[in-house]
Amino acid sequence: MKIAPIRTEKDYQNALDRLEQIFDAKKGTEEGDELEILSILIDRYENEHFPIDMPDPIEAIKFRMEQMGMKQKDLAEVIGFKSRVSEILNKKRKLTLDTIRKLNAALNIPTEVLIQDY
Repeated sequence: MKIAPIRTEKDYQNALDRLEQIFDAKKGTEEGDELEILSILIDRYENEHFPIDMPDPIEAIKFRMEQMGMKQKDLAEVIGFKSRVSEILNKKRKLTLDTIRKLNAALNIPTEVLIQDY
């Protein structure tokens, strides 16, 4: 097993190729250990070079509502008045701390997403 840091795009591609070769390696074997270490290195490289931004809070709410088959009236039951829901979804009203807590509990959207500026 020859493990080295992933510093270039070529190193990254080689690591992905090797990962594919040993993907089914059994845990506790030499290839299994290589798989685990290689996965960590690839993850680190991807996080540094291909970061994924958090979604817009309002888009996250809309997406989660769609996933759950919710309508605006359903969301009004969670956070209050139907007009308030409309204002929030149209970005005319900011999310309050109380609303963020309710959305987190009811829709299971992480607070880190909901507290972002939009």
